[in-house]
Amino acid sequence: MLFPTATGRGLKIAVIDSGVNARHPHICAPIHGVLIGSETDESSCDDPVGHGTAVTAAIQEKAPAAEYYALKLFGVSLRATSERLITAIEWTIENRMDLVNLSLGTSNFDCRDRLQSLVERAASSGTLLVAARNAGSNPVLPGALEGVIGVDVDWDLPRDRYRMAAPDGSPYFLASGYPRPLPGVSPARNLNGISFAVANMTGFVARACEGLPSRSFREVCEALAAEALIPAT
Repeated sequence: MLFPTATGRGLKIAVIDSGVNARHPHICAPIHGVLIGSETDESSCDDPVGHGTAVTAAIQEKAPAAEYYALKLFGVSLRATSERLITAIEWTIENRMDLVNLSLGTSNFDCRDRLQSLVERAASSGTLLVAARNAGSNPVLPGALEGVIGVDVDWDLPRDRYRMAAPDGSPYFLASGYPRPLPGVSPARNLNGISFAVANMTGFVARACEGLPSRSFREVCEALAAEALIPAT
């Protein structure tokens, strides 16, 4: 595993997703449930579909010593409005999260300026966003914005590695699109996709942040880039 001595200790990580089933055996770290502006009668942060649980488990596998906040943004549909997404990101800034995992994004570029402003506000508060850069072949926000650790899928990477690309000078990262394996279930039949590339990358970012006295976007990217160059053993 990269950053071999790090466990995410001292970090607060927000996971904006479908909630979490805290009793799942893959959930191993302290976790707090936060319900974001539900448009239904839901009052629980339990995960109705397993997506948020699997995302959180993938992060906790790499950063088991962090403290987690499961922000339930959506339920069975795995969909939410841009306004609710903005509300969730605002919550992470106001509550001084260190990292925010966004295994999702919006294709509504009308809110680009508002989201870019939020990213800059987050940076000034010490909150770093890790988010999906694309949905299929289409860019999504906030993962495609400057100052966000944007993530794509590389299906050939093992789950304990990532790589970095910077085709136009703007860095982004690629990670495996598979979650933690389930006993008796083949990876192809389990949940998979960009959501889990983001989650796997958030785990690596947490490990990188643990050893940094300052956690600016630039410094974190530099630490990630340096570790990515270490050959696999």
